[in-house]
Amino acid sequence: MKANIIKGYYPERVFAFFEEIAKIPRGSGNEEKIALWIGNFAKERGLFCIRDAVNNVFIRGEATKGYENEPAVLLQGHTDMVCEKNADVDFDFEKDPIDIYVDDKGFLRARGTTLGADNGVAVAIMLALLDGEPCEHPALECLFTVQEETGLDGAKAFDYSVVTARRMINLDSENDGEVIVGCAGGSFHKVSLPLSMIDFDGRAVRISIGGLMGGHSGENINSGRANANKLLGRALLQIGEACPLNLISIEGGSKDNAIPREASAIISVSDLSAFERIAETVRSAISCELSEDDGGFFMKWEKTEASAKMADRESTDRICGFISSVQNGVIAMSTNISGLVEFSRNLGIISTDGDAVNFVFSSRSAIDSQLDFSASELGSLARIFGGSIEEQGRYPGWEYAKVSSLREKFFEVYRALNGCDPEANVIHAGLECGIIKSNIPDMDIISIGPGMRDIHSPDEALDLSSLERTWKIVCGLLK
Repeated sequence: MKANIIKGYYPERVFAFFEEIAKIPRGSGNEEKIALWIGNFAKERGLFCIRDAVNNVFIRGEATKGYENEPAVLLQGHTDMVCEKNADVDFDFEKDPIDIYVDDKGFLRARGTTLGADNGVAVAIMLALLDGEPCEHPALECLFTVQEETGLDGAKAFDYSVVTARRMINLDSENDGEVIVGCAGGSFHKVSLPLSMIDFDGRAVRISIGGLMGGHSGENINSGRANANKLLGRALLQIGEACPLNLISIEGGSKDNAIPREASAIISVSDLSAFERIAETVRSAISCELSEDDGGFFMKWEKTEASAKMADRESTDRICGFISSVQNGVIAMSTNISGLVEFSRNLGIISTDGDAVNFVFSSRSAIDSQLDFSASELGSLARIFGGSIEEQGRYPGWEYAKVSSLREKFFEVYRALNGCDPEANVIHAGLECGIIKSNIPDMDIISIGPGMRDIHSPDEALDLSSLERTWKIVCGLLK
């Protein structure tokens, strides 16, 4: 099997498989075609294969000669990809193949869309091994999961009784020279606070906050970047103390796992001049407090049309008080690993739905008791402010193991190939490793992968020489 676009890199079969899967639509929730394709791959080669009800695929491959008596190894990655494109690109992720090319710096990219190297590289590596690409190894168990990008749902649904391996290499990391040895778990909660509505009175004003950097609510939570939802709550609280206002609606953020960059509210004020004077004071104070990352910050206001109803003062005070009171960002740093965030929370989404305001939170920690506390704290605040709480999902963390023979083997192989030690990290983000570890507690796990840039965006790029190095590391580990 030869690559037509990605030429000159070893092993060619890995790159050829990547080219093939790039042709198959596989956004989260749309993995049936890639699952069928992988299943047909296994059938054509006479391999044991299971495709479950949600389109996870599990394949067993035989050991190479001389390794028949070695215990099996589990390789794992996800088939789905994030589907993002530039606004000026005409592309249908439901049917169009990804248009890939190699740039002049040795990076694989897609024209105007996400590339899908996250986590297509894992799929390509596993398929190449199962297809007989030269690499000595024991029996392989390869797990291709779905809907990782939207909540790790495939890993949650899989029946792990079929797995015999107790050593696992997850192939869903993006930094060359790094091995991931632990990750945070997480939980999602929705808090709803009711509004008591009265007839509209006064002048309607839209107040908007934007220009912030935002970022991933795990990886970037300790970078000092501001949360637009929290800033808007603070602005409304401070303005309302000096210039009475009534809330009409409030919106902010679009994803629970992203630090929101924008938020806005429509309010009613009785004294527009006083509002503008106080709002400018608050805007100036906030602007002076932000980091360089948020240098594009703006807070602006304009007169707008009003609905027939607005929230009364008591409801408005409860909404502003709740936003300002709830803890957000880093809550605790690890006492065992220097510089690691241990416990955090992100107010990702605020939305108004009729006579209620809804808040969606993402909490992260590798320690279950901290996630339990986060739920208790949010529930208590919801009750204090007259609302309710609903848990919308939870996934386990993957705690750092003080003893790991697989991790030690990885260091040996990496050192032999590169002449230096890799960096071992625990990340404050979720990986499927945590779910798999919770189902198979004695599984020894590491997570590795090639160098990538700007994943989840149309600027996504895969370092092809790094993928070649990752292949050699995987083969060295299996040997």
